[in-house]
Amino acid sequence: MLEQDLSWMQLAYELASQAQAQGEVPVGAVLVADNQLLATGFNQVISTHDPSAHAEMVALRAAGLVRQNYRLPYTTLYVTLEPCVMCAGALIHARVERVVFGAFDPKTGAAGSVFQLIPNEAHNHRISVQGGLMQEQCAAQLQAFFRERRLIQKGKRDAS
Repeated sequence: MLEQDLSWMQLAYELASQAQAQGEVPVGAVLVADNQLLATGFNQVISTHDPSAHAEMVALRAAGLVRQNYRLPYTTLYVTLEPCVMCAGALIHARVERVVFGAFDPKTGAAGSVFQLIPNEAHNHRISVQGGLMQEQCAAQLQAFFRERRLIQKGKRDAS
């Protein structure tokens, strides 16, 4: 399974690069069923003026349209950053079976880093979670994006 997981995470990483090229926080997501691509997404919060347009949400919406159902059982979501609380809730409601993420999010992660929302016994639906796949690459992509953003902001402040 690791080889397949790496392949799908690589696609999610490429989607994160698309987000970055559009000025969005570089997060990409791929939803797979039976090792077949069901839907993809990348962050589009800024371009769509939609605070819910996280990569995971974009992929879930697309998959719901493909399946003509809001339930997405027997699927695996690959995402480059640990899901936040909003995305974790949507994954639970969609009945996604498994989540594989790259970088841990020490500020808003809801798959075990900060919040225990996905791995929580209180839910009637349990999602299997694996974190840290391609962690170094995913974290480096995000760190580079925010480093560049800080330099741009610093340049704007220095210019005024």
